[in-house]
Amino acid sequence: MTTPRTLVVRPVTTADIPDWLTALKTVFLRTTDPLGADAQPEALAERMEPIDPARTLGAFDDTAPHPCVATFRSFPQQLTAVGGTAVPADAISNVGVLPTHRRRGLLSRMMAHDLAAAKERGDVVATLVPTEYPIYGRFGFGPATHTAEWTVEVPRSGLDPRWSAPEDGGRIDLVDGADVRKLGPGLHDRLRAAQPGAVDRSDLWWRAATGLVRFGRPWTEPFHATFHSASGELEGLVTYTCDDEWGGGTQPQATVQVSRLIATTPAAERALWHHLCSIDLVTRVRSGHRAPDDLLPHLLPDPRAARLTTLADHLWVRILDVVRALEARTYEGEGTLVLEVVDGGGLAGGRYRLEAGADGAHCAETTEDPDLTLAVGDLAPLWLGDESAARLAALGRVWERREGAVRMADALLRTSRRPWCPDIF
Repeated sequence: MTTPRTLVVRPVTTADIPDWLTALKTVFLRTTDPLGADAQPEALAERMEPIDPARTLGAFDDTAPHPCVATFRSFPQQLTAVGGTAVPADAISNVGVLPTHRRRGLLSRMMAHDLAAAKERGDVVATLVPTEYPIYGRFGFGPATHTAEWTVEVPRSGLDPRWSAPEDGGRIDLVDGADVRKLGPGLHDRLRAAQPGAVDRSDLWWRAATGLVRFGRPWTEPFHATFHSASGELEGLVTYTCDDEWGGGTQPQATVQVSRLIATTPAAERALWHHLCSIDLVTRVRSGHRAPDDLLPHLLPDPRAARLTTLADHLWVRILDVVRALEARTYEGEGTLVLEVVDGGGLAGGRYRLEAGADGAHCAETTEDPDLTLAVGDLAPLWLGDESAARLAALGRVWERREGAVRMADALLRTSRRPWCPDIF
């Protein structure tokens, strides 16, 4: 007779971590061994550094050979809204259910537990980067930023192959990981203050990005380069790797893979891309994750040399506090909208009157008739400026209750540049 399964969802304990890591490895099809019960204390401490047991959930089946059968983790984050204000976010990661325990409501239970705690804490939004598209809409998340990747064929780019330095008096220097840990955080903070959709990076993030913390994974030392303006101001940083490919006739065919590129000015962005495309032996540059309206293709004399290889949704956002979210951002125009937000999760639904203008915004719950009705998941891309109310209305996802309300929403909410999240978490 099969033993009945009792599935318990709860925060993990320190003793649960090795089994939780085993489940995480299995869910994401990783072949490297997780930390087992006999792991060295320093190795276990490194793997546990990003894990707050109070915000790390597991589903446990005591009849299974390995009791942890589902994983879920969240951590505090700051997300930049339109205009530069950072709002507190509940960042969700490491979500998975073993294939033997799917379709039993475990993800729903873990998500409900975490979002309720985030709402209680006062987080304005929750964020995640999903592995698959269809999963998170039912929990009130919506795709709020997109990402693009280009592959640049250097020989046809039109760039001068003899280029060696920026023409404006700036300079590019090769640096090491220690320099990146010193210079990178301040530069990134300047970027995210001006980039809607960007998130903060912890000290642990920078140590992991430069190989000081490896979480048991192999490490390849990358190259790093900085850009300083003619006045000496640090305005750019790029991290990249390069392969060692050669074609017939001993022709070099190396490919640069960009891991991260931060630029706070167009001049820095132009100079760093030109640097990457001018490295000896390199015939191809892969851009890594970039904004969907990135300058890159048109920084090249021949934009067609940059072939778009990825265009996809990236950061998903779940609004938890409509009033604080709408008051946190700035607006392109001036006007009043009454939004009816439908939220099956019961966390942010209701009617809200938004009065927005150049001097800021005021939002409050109201009993007035709505101008627009929409799901909370569709509010997220409108809030961050990545979507058009008219487009969502055409798709049947925004309903206009007052004539002209869709046009008013776009006049208020659309932004001159699209939001972008440079990070995966």
